[in-house]
Amino acid sequence: MPLLIQKFGGTSVADADKVLAAACRAIRAHRAGAKVVVVVSARGHTTDELIATAKQLSERPPARELDMLLSTGEQVSVALMAIAITAIGVPAISFTGAQIGLVTDSFHTKARIRNISTERMTQALDEGKIVIVAGFQGVDDNYDITTLGRGGSDTTAVALAAVLGADACEIYTDVDGVYTTDPRVVPAARKIDRISYDEMLELASLGAGVMHSRSIEFAKKYGVPIHVRTAFCDDPGTWIVGDIDARRLGYCVTGAALAKDEARVTVSGVPDRPGAVGELFRRVAEANIVVDMIVQNIAAAGTIKVSFTVASDDLEDTLRVTRAAADALGASTVSHDGSVSKVSVVGLGMRSHVGVAATMFEALARAGINIQMISTSEIKISVLVDRTVAASALRAVHEAFALDRPSNDSPVPFTPQVRRLPARPESAADDHAPRAVSPAGMEDLVISGVEYDDGQARVTIFDVIDQPGNAARIFRRIADAGIYVDMIVQNVSSAGSPNLSFTVRRGDAEGAARAAAEVVGHANIAVENEIANLSLVGVGMRTHTGVATRMFAALGARGIAVKLINTSEVSINVAIDLARGPEARDCLAEAFLQSIPAANGGAETAESSLPSLDATHPVR
Repeated sequence: MPLLIQKFGGTSVADADKVLAAACRAIRAHRAGAKVVVVVSARGHTTDELIATAKQLSERPPARELDMLLSTGEQVSVALMAIAITAIGVPAISFTGAQIGLVTDSFHTKARIRNISTERMTQALDEGKIVIVAGFQGVDDNYDITTLGRGGSDTTAVALAAVLGADACEIYTDVDGVYTTDPRVVPAARKIDRISYDEMLELASLGAGVMHSRSIEFAKKYGVPIHVRTAFCDDPGTWIVGDIDARRLGYCVTGAALAKDEARVTVSGVPDRPGAVGELFRRVAEANIVVDMIVQNIAAAGTIKVSFTVASDDLEDTLRVTRAAADALGASTVSHDGSVSKVSVVGLGMRSHVGVAATMFEALARAGINIQMISTSEIKISVLVDRTVAASALRAVHEAFALDRPSNDSPVPFTPQVRRLPARPESAADDHAPRAVSPAGMEDLVISGVEYDDGQARVTIFDVIDQPGNAARIFRRIADAGIYVDMIVQNVSSAGSPNLSFTVRRGDAEGAARAAAEVVGHANIAVENEIANLSLVGVGMRTHTGVATRMFAALGARGIAVKLINTSEVSINVAIDLARGPEARDCLAEAFLQSIPAANGGAETAESSLPSLDATHPVR
């Protein structure tokens, strides 16, 4: 018998008619032979209204009491849903988070799930009941009520699907799926039929508000297929699944996104010594500041320039902390720009397609948009642009990759292949036996590997004229030469001529340098063959504090200098001296993994849960 988790957001249960409609949807699945667990959010704007009322009484309500207050919204919803279902003649039972044993840590208003008991839910399901669970809430070891923060009901739903071994988790909302970009900015955006966990993680962090990062991290970690769909009709939505199911032949880019309200901070003159960058970001992480893009490129005259982005609202605090760190490090200046935006394209196909960066940069050049910073990952390219042209930039790249055109890749209804996790008890006769989870906590950071590539070279173009189109021409010429580019790093320019660094396979480095020289018209290009790329890969990289800080500190403690930095939602990537490569790989394995790989290259794939990392803010 299939087991289905259905989650209904606040707009889907906003009034009695909508509660009844949601109840009927659950009943249809139940009568079709499925075991059904329903997760509900607070109705309509209930949570916002409760917060507003609390702030009329206190500018800073105690977090514990705020959780006590906010949890009542979901309690109303589950009771109404159970009443509606039983009134139609189907047995149902409602539970709060505490009643099903959803145990969290004690970080009020932003708690993380540690474990969930399945006993009461399983018993009720076996009795033929529809189970309704309050989303967004749990209880800590002291039996105090906690809430999970933004997107908490999604997180509850996917977590229940994980522990119960559900066949799918349906997320019903007021939109009909995940779109190629925000249709409010680009009306030509279209719905995506399926998308991978990693692609969705990247888009969620870039402002795609349909799903929150924590719920996608859960789904990836435990192999839960998610179906995002509208609550107001039966049309299929978007499946969020693993790479194999999500692969769409012929498409290199799946979506584009805009993070509008960004601020850029640049620290110049940082001493080029091991540990300096780690010390900078340690101080930023200790201030609980959310860091997004991190860019560091080639050293000059014994110093480096490091830039990173934060939310605009965090700029003042970031500058205070960064200036103090710069003084302590002996850096020369701290500059900033509080009016920038990040535009990104995301897609699994980038792993195998040449020229994706060139296409993006060409689109921006045609629109007359200048690129301030560039950062890439295996499946994402991000650029920083002036906020006044951000919407135009998003429209330009969306059109350049033909994301407005319908896909014929899935002409028949799509059903994901549910892949059971090795952690499930193999002896269980029931397909939906509870899945084993980490005793330390379900939401702990999981580092799945330290990936090491000793076949790379770095090419640096000095004094690139800072005007639209230069990066496009450089990478188009390189793509036309059939050369695949891995990391791309361009930091901000203080004198109108930034340096541009990128990595390629070692055998392609000289060819890439010659192609670039033909475009820029000078020979001020350096090739460094003796480098290695090192990547820390895992689940929860964004939503756990200080992962990059811990990585940089581990390398710095060994005296290993970092030559390039690139970050994404699923990995942190650095370039280092080739001679220190094996030592650096073992150093990170020792710091992050339960077992240390043999020094023979390749990627270590052992998993490690790291509960000691501070989990209070989504800082990288």
